[in-house]
Amino acid sequence: MANTSGSLTAPYPTPASSVGRLFLDRVAQSAHREAFRGPLESGGWRSWTWQEAGDEVAELAAGLLALGLKKEDRVAIASSTRVEWILADLAIMCAGGANTTVYPSTEHHDVAFILGDSGARIVFAENETQIAKIRNNGVPIEKVIVIDGEGSDNGWCLSWADLRALGRELLSATPEAVTSAVDATGPDDLATLIYTSGTTGRPKGVELTHRCWTYEGAAIEATGILTADDVQFLWLPLAHSFGKVLESAQLQIGFVSVVDGRVDRIVTNLPEVQPTFMAGVPRIFEKVYAGVAAQATADGGIKAKIFEWAFNVGKTYQGQVLAGKNPNGIQYAIADRLVFSKIKERMGGRLRYFVSGSAALSPEIAEWFYAAGLPILEGYGLTETSAATCLARPESVAFRAVGQPFAGTELRIADDGEILVRGPGVMRGYRNLPEATAEVMLADGWFATGDVGEIDDQGRLRITDRKKDLVKTSGGKYIAPSAIESQFKALCPLASNMVVHVEGRNYATALVTLDPDALTKFAAVRGLSSDFATAAHSDAVRVEVQRAIDELNSGLQRWETIKKFTILDRDFTIESGELTPSLKVKRKVVETQFADLLDSMYTS
Repeated sequence: MANTSGSLTAPYPTPASSVGRLFLDRVAQSAHREAFRGPLESGGWRSWTWQEAGDEVAELAAGLLALGLKKEDRVAIASSTRVEWILADLAIMCAGGANTTVYPSTEHHDVAFILGDSGARIVFAENETQIAKIRNNGVPIEKVIVIDGEGSDNGWCLSWADLRALGRELLSATPEAVTSAVDATGPDDLATLIYTSGTTGRPKGVELTHRCWTYEGAAIEATGILTADDVQFLWLPLAHSFGKVLESAQLQIGFVSVVDGRVDRIVTNLPEVQPTFMAGVPRIFEKVYAGVAAQATADGGIKAKIFEWAFNVGKTYQGQVLAGKNPNGIQYAIADRLVFSKIKERMGGRLRYFVSGSAALSPEIAEWFYAAGLPILEGYGLTETSAATCLARPESVAFRAVGQPFAGTELRIADDGEILVRGPGVMRGYRNLPEATAEVMLADGWFATGDVGEIDDQGRLRITDRKKDLVKTSGGKYIAPSAIESQFKALCPLASNMVVHVEGRNYATALVTLDPDALTKFAAVRGLSSDFATAAHSDAVRVEVQRAIDELNSGLQRWETIKKFTILDRDFTIESGELTPSLKVKRKVVETQFADLLDSMYTS
């Protein structure tokens, strides 16, 4: 083995015995403090105190018990991110059951597979759209609880209120029903089944225990970066482990979470919510960067020069701070007043940290945010490690590293460069897949991540690539597409996504999609058509993309350089199957859907 980082003996708070116990303790400690805030259809926000959330969860959990739920029985949630998702999840675990997460965008056939493979008995469905995927799909679901809607189907479908009423009836007869179920649940019992969205093949059900989540909460608290006075804006898919682990952090620490899963409302919500921290995927930070840069530089002239000057000052100043120096802050204060303060106000004005995960964040974009006084703490983990394994600490940020492992987690680099993880956050195994489990669960509790990386002298992990994502040219040279794609998006404010294609070919090509907001601004300034496809195929846009490609190529090895590229007339979407719900590109899907375009770049 090459090197190791982290220690199982590192200090962190003793985790609760189960997520249910963690929740009940939080309710007791913080009863009258605000716990959640969610949007109202009429505008504004509805708030829950911890006590109000506790009462609602108790009734829902008792309702599940009244329906005959037993220990580790699976209950699915098919819903977008909202407060009710969290309340349902907590109710399932307080009743001793295990949540099977289902993305609301999941297609009918995959819903049937996930429900059947998990053995789900009951489903929380957001609305009729989700119920339609469950009805008559061949899986014997006993009950459906609809979040938005009324009960129907001769009692097969109950409303949220119906389930709470069942719970109140049980609690009136047996007041200790829920607390008894919580007390009977232990750290090794199944808490969650998350089916990896993946990019090819059938999803695998990752079995995560109560210990996984309670450990994650305790380990996040041990970093000291969050307090009970923080305000989180949570929009991430809760069916994804990245969103789910933030629930554990909230229960452990006690901060308030403002929850709204509508991605198109992020920019609007930030000034309203005024969060102190927000987690996101790289695509969100790329969009913010592209939008701000495009707006600031569109008109040219003195405003563009001030913008460029400010970020040069910011990068120099913050670089010296990170190096442990004490730079003169006069110029930075001027840059902050003229430029950075306006960007911060658009983010709500109170942000202390962003947290990035799920995919690699471009170092250039991380440095840009840091220069503006909006630090992004990059993390690393997989569904199989309960999402969070490493997190950058504010005092030791490195733009090409994802931070140190959490207290209680160990990292090791295998002889072939693969990252191995050991700790309480590692999964129990893959559901119904013993051979697949054996492939990744190695001797002595080590989990093989499939990622390639290295550990620096401060114990920070750097991801160099995904083993399975390395591709080879017909000349035998290996290329890491994701690293090239990440660099390009930092160089081209117009870009939304890039897919590098080279497997078995003699040179690399790329498909490029454009960010709609950035393209709209660019087109308006250049006098181009407001039609997306027309503007995308304009000479002015191609020149801008070519400029970024040329700059990208100048820093690559000869065999890595992009020889040809095609700009698509639309962006990738979740609905078209090209993106996962966490906004990662499904490379194989894209290469299949645009095979003719890719082939055309090799025909001459």
